[in-house]
Amino acid sequence: MRMKVSISFLSGLLLMVSMLGQQATAGSLPDFTELAKDNSPAVVNISTRQNGKGVQQLRKHFQIPDIPEDSPFHDFFRRFFDEGFPQLPDQEAQSLGSGFIISEDGYILTNHHVVDGADKIEVRLSDRRFFEAEIIGSDKGSDVALIKIDADDLPIVTIGKSNDLQVGEWVLAIGSPFGFDHSVTAGIVSATGRNLPSENYVPFIQTDVAINPGNSGGPLFNLDGEVVGINSQIYSRTGGFMGLSFAIPIELAMNVAEQIRETGSVSRGYLGVLIQDVDRDLAESFGLDQPRGALVSQVLPDTPAERAGLQAGDIIVSFNGRAILSSSELPPIVGASRVEEDADMEVIRNGKQRKLKIRVAQLPKERLAAKQITEQKALPDVVEELGLTITDMTAVARKRSGLAQGGALVTRVAPGPGQRAGFQNGDVVKMFNRKTVSSADHLRELIDEASGKTTVAVLVLREDNPLFIALRMND
Repeated sequence: MRMKVSISFLSGLLLMVSMLGQQATAGSLPDFTELAKDNSPAVVNISTRQNGKGVQQLRKHFQIPDIPEDSPFHDFFRRFFDEGFPQLPDQEAQSLGSGFIISEDGYILTNHHVVDGADKIEVRLSDRRFFEAEIIGSDKGSDVALIKIDADDLPIVTIGKSNDLQVGEWVLAIGSPFGFDHSVTAGIVSATGRNLPSENYVPFIQTDVAINPGNSGGPLFNLDGEVVGINSQIYSRTGGFMGLSFAIPIELAMNVAEQIRETGSVSRGYLGVLIQDVDRDLAESFGLDQPRGALVSQVLPDTPAERAGLQAGDIIVSFNGRAILSSSELPPIVGASRVEEDADMEVIRNGKQRKLKIRVAQLPKERLAAKQITEQKALPDVVEELGLTITDMTAVARKRSGLAQGGALVTRVAPGPGQRAGFQNGDVVKMFNRKTVSSADHLRELIDEASGKTTVAVLVLREDNPLFIALRMND
């Protein structure tokens, strides 16, 4: 038996399904109205005044040095006030930012770059009251500043935990983009623990929340109305929002604020090593099953790393129980470690995993290294199978590299495995296949010994910077 279905019935059915689908979709989206209403009173607008000199210092602070204009990193992470007005030395300039109140007696968190160089800071509350603020302390390394206004019984935010954030979770920002007070924008968490080229000690929260100049220093909320971060930076090639925003985790910011209130300064953990990432070729040369860890390219003298027995060529794979998958993960973890306390570390050395204990020191503001100069005669040796010409170190090369003894100087790179690996004229070979190079002759011996290997790790000094290179012997 066949049933007849009218066209009007089908149309009505399709319309109903469509409406139900729209309602389901709309119902799955969060409602930010109460969140914005409850938290906006604790968000403030910050304006600063600087004389012409301060503006120039501010602009210099925001620029990225020595990066070609055609590089994709030229405009990377432009600070929100980099678009400030050109000023004469005797003129004043205004810049705008945001902040949020963390105590009823007037303590406010914002970004370091919002108040850096300011001669006067003015805070405007949501009820239109104005206050002049003083800087309690400011930390360039984390881009966090603590300021205070003289007021009582102020509305405050609720501090949450950024560690609980999940990728894909909804978040909301409140700030003053371009001076438009208490603008609300929303998006999702794109990534956590994001380490940026310009920042070593902050594991940023990446979001797609619309952030623009003036949002700097404003809070990032989760759906429970808790602050989980401070909006700090954007990726932009134009100076405006392009879908990538970065916030400072609130735990880090509160730790900085607490240190500033208690001691007036911020201390960070320090090991005394130079590190680099482990790529696929280096992983093969060090006998790893996959790229991971932070490769130690240099151990600085008289540092916790030297005292703990770390060596160049060690790969740090764990620090205080936290796995290190890439080199960029290590500095934030070490920086947040308690100074003058022991930490446990796991390293891979010569293919074997071992445990070390290290006493974390405070990051020094300056490091001075004494350099010795030794006169030696250059004896060229052409390593034809690699396309490299090597010599013993000259006095000039030692002065340039800071290497007091040992090493071999690369004076020419011809087509061959060495060139494809990335060797350059002037490289100083310090280690070859995990063995310290004492001279050019010694390096030749080590090259001959490794002739049967596929890939070896070579540690070179290039313009004072240590760098491991993966050399494919039969490439």
